[in-house]
Amino acid sequence: MQHPSQIAISDYTYELPQEKIAAYPLENRHASKLLVYKSEIIEEFVFSDLADLLPEQTLLVFNKTRVIQARLHFFTEKSQAIEIFCLEPHEPHEDLTVAMAKQHRCRWNCLVGNLKRWKEDELILKKGDLRLNASIVDRLETHVVIDFSWEPKELCFAEVLSALGNMPIPPYLKRNSELKDSERYQTIYAEAEGSVAAPTAGLHFTEDVMEALDKKGIERLSLTLHVGAGTFKPVKSEQLKDHSMHAEWLELEKRLIEKLMTSNDKTIVAVGTTSLRSLESLYWMGLKAALNPEWHLEQLEIKQWEVYELEERAIPLEASLNALLSWMDARKLEKLVCQTQILIAPPYKLKVAKGLLTNFHQPQSTLLLLVSAIVGNKWKTIYNYALDHEFRFLSYGDSSLLLK
Repeated sequence: MQHPSQIAISDYTYELPQEKIAAYPLENRHASKLLVYKSEIIEEFVFSDLADLLPEQTLLVFNKTRVIQARLHFFTEKSQAIEIFCLEPHEPHEDLTVAMAKQHRCRWNCLVGNLKRWKEDELILKKGDLRLNASIVDRLETHVVIDFSWEPKELCFAEVLSALGNMPIPPYLKRNSELKDSERYQTIYAEAEGSVAAPTAGLHFTEDVMEALDKKGIERLSLTLHVGAGTFKPVKSEQLKDHSMHAEWLELEKRLIEKLMTSNDKTIVAVGTTSLRSLESLYWMGLKAALNPEWHLEQLEIKQWEVYELEERAIPLEASLNALLSWMDARKLEKLVCQTQILIAPPYKLKVAKGLLTNFHQPQSTLLLLVSAIVGNKWKTIYNYALDHEFRFLSYGDSSLLLK
């Protein structure tokens, strides 16, 4: 069976006209269209029908990450615009929650628009009594290291971004962020600040949809995977082996693992690719804990190709989760905070989830490869149907429910 590193990305492309990309969200979140793929049959519904379409014994897993207003717009002394896009804390393995709570000063890896025009030692952004200073520490091939400091000192970095930043809507929308994006590019259940992109499958949920799910008795669990800017990164190399998958921060509580342990009779459906990647990472971390119970947390983290090397040593899901719980108990941990770089692509077989709620993704993207791992080459049929039946694509677009 072909190793995914040998995949030719040209096999995962399709024609996506700009007019098919939803530049703006619908006024009503749950009015979006919903494509359902089950038993090789495609059907079309509205997202508000979701509760009726899910099996009764369904467990939905949500990503409760919250998008930070990560774009900062400065001006030079010559009134030239400089945009700083905050990607992640500079310190490796710094917990995002800790990074966002820092006061007075912090250091982040950033992308900088119009970098060549930045001649000053320091740029300044003001709003009322708030003053933010930015200076370059290092210019690297993939990013720029920026030192931020601000007054009043007692404010945390999350408060500074909330006051001065703009919502980092995707570049393919080809427009600047607007006031409505502050609310619409955020799920209604977002809690943990740290993402620079929304887990867009969750943007369709409303209180009415949640109420309908509760009435049907569909259970819900939450975890946190902070979405990085790499989610927008297309695969530029001819083969997947030359593509570097972005690592993202994962936070999940022990009680989620315990709940999954007792859900063998349920259809676990991941709300979004981030939730799916988190759940599948959990399985492989458990397998590594079973094989190497003495390992530290960083050793349990999942690297890009690791799961394909571990496949021949796979164990049942319950054994994997039990091993991870035992590993946490031995260290008196109630929560895991770590990174995952898992790349899900054919011929990957799902270990935890049995279905996925997701939007329609860009050609030649790792997200499209993930969809293909679930539905095989039928992804072409699904996407052609969506294109032919006026579905709206990408972050603000319509949704699909893919069931194994």
